[in-house]
Amino acid sequence: MPVRAVSSLTMDRAELSRLMQSVVEPYLLDGPRQYGRAEVTRKSGASAESNRRLWVSLGFAADPDGSAIEYTDADVAAARDFQSLDTLASADVRRQSAAVRTMGQSMARLAEWQVDLVVEEIANRISSITAQDPQADPEAVAREATEEVVSALQRLQAYAWRRHLAAALERALGVGAGESVREMAVGFADMVGYTRLTRHLIADELSELLETFEAVTTAAITANGGWVIKNVGDEVMFAAQTAVVGARIGLDIQRDAAAQTRRGESDATTMPELRVGLAYGEVLQRFGDLYGSTVNTAARLTGVARPGTVLIDDGAAIQLARDPEFAMRHLRSVHVRGIDRLRSHVLRRTEEPF
Repeated sequence: MPVRAVSSLTMDRAELSRLMQSVVEPYLLDGPRQYGRAEVTRKSGASAESNRRLWVSLGFAADPDGSAIEYTDADVAAARDFQSLDTLASADVRRQSAAVRTMGQSMARLAEWQVDLVVEEIANRISSITAQDPQADPEAVAREATEEVVSALQRLQAYAWRRHLAAALERALGVGAGESVREMAVGFADMVGYTRLTRHLIADELSELLETFEAVTTAAITANGGWVIKNVGDEVMFAAQTAVVGARIGLDIQRDAAAQTRRGESDATTMPELRVGLAYGEVLQRFGDLYGSTVNTAARLTGVARPGTVLIDDGAAIQLARDPEFAMRHLRSVHVRGIDRLRSHVLRRTEEPF
């Protein structure tokens, strides 16, 4: 059979999509779908209920027909790996499901973000290869491009994960491995008037605004030794091991956001002023997120902070009271949802006027 030529100039979108679908799924799944649920149970040595719970908790739809051929050798290996982690395999069902669900949700979000990047990069490589060799086998070209792109992305993800795991282990081991309740600083930063502002922005402008916000806040957080807990729209949640580090983060966020605003004053997507709230105390760490009254206090402080300021709670104020780097002005207590008397303090660096 003659090899059908494929050219980056003549390949239409439908043909490109067909080519990618023919090779991307088998490559990503490490082989063809060839097993039903019973075969996975037999090959993995794990119970059918355990395998189903793993599958669903990861976020994958389970076909009601247990004999449906939808599993690969990689799925069998995953079931075995799950059983090899004694801490999880011996845990109660709720803990198992929660841990796996958190992993699945994180990976799903990452995958959704990467789809456009992966498709565009594979398409570009197919075009580049076929431009050099118009007689190349289309499926071989697509397979080569897919392998190159996915392998590079996989290496980058593994690198980032290992570095983040090393940092998280260092923090955890520094206060006692296995402890889920710790004292730390928790803060929030959000954009003032975000909802009103978004009514006037097109999709590209909104994307640019969010990118600027995340870049400014992430840089201030990581440069000072803190870490991002999560970004949710117009708000970022961060944590630090000490109140001093948390205070530096909050003040740097405001400084850098103000500088960004000044640079883009004539731009429709200029970042608005920010509010920052910071609290220090005991928090519960669970699957990468933080919970407890300290977190709630930080969130409430953010809600009542004036634009361009950093508000801290009594816990943080006590930690910072003797530090010559900072100055505080005490405010009257206010009533907020869930807290009858919220005491707050405006934070500045010593050389900055109130």
